Amino acid sequence: MALPDQREAVFVRIREALQRPAPHRHDGHVDYDMSGHSGVETPPPESDAFRAWLPSVGPSIDDQITLFAQNAAQLKADFRPVASLDEAARQLAALASENGWKRVASHRHSVASGVAEKLGLPCLLTDSGYATAELEQCDAAITGCDALVAQTGSVLVTNPSAGGRALSVLPPHHIVIAQRSQIVPDLASALQLVRKLYAPNWPSFLSFITGPSRTGDIERILVLGAHGPKKLTIFLLPYHSL
Repeated sequence: MALPDQREAVFVRIREALQRPAPHRHDGHVDYDMSGHSGVETPPPESDAFRAWLPSVGPSIDDQITLFAQNAAQLKADFRPVASLDEAARQLAALASENGWKRVASHRHSVASGVAEKLGLPCLLTDSGYATAELEQCDAAITGCDALVAQTGSVLVTNPSAGGRALSVLPPHHIVIAQRSQIVPDLASALQLVRKLYAPNWPSFLSFITGPSRTGDIERILVLGAHGPKKLTIFLLPYHSL
């Protein structure tokens, strides 16, 4: 018995779809004309309606920290709430010793660079330019962030908050320094925060880091560190620490 021609079935569906006009997804957001982007931007629609489609998040900051911790654990990220900056520095020094770090990288951040200096290791600062080969030789990167997203266990970073585009990507261990006030409940809140912090001067780089880099392409076996850091450690400081 001859097998049906699957290509023809696909073509039939394409022809049917082409008979219906596509929706205008940008209506009410950005105006376009034939010459390109008009430069006129209006606020996005309210996002509350979309929250019903996503996992629920508790109302209190403690609820959100608990949810973030649960998600981080499932993602194989190391989440460490600490009582003080000194405690964070001690734990970071223990990590450096356990993993045999010889060189770290950071950026001029209100806390991250200071913690990096306390390790007593050579520290590459990325703010003033650097050689890519030098950053590749660093064992860990110590950065700030814009927010921690409880709903997904993600770390929101931009080039201003994380020392550029490469610092959070090239070294094999990424250390994030955050504080309680940077916890946000969900993705919608995180995007609203980005608008509040940066509009209209948007950063050229924005990323949600959801656990260490990973892939499961080969026989569905999870491999960490495939396209970026193999380890992600997040220190959560009290409000007054930054």
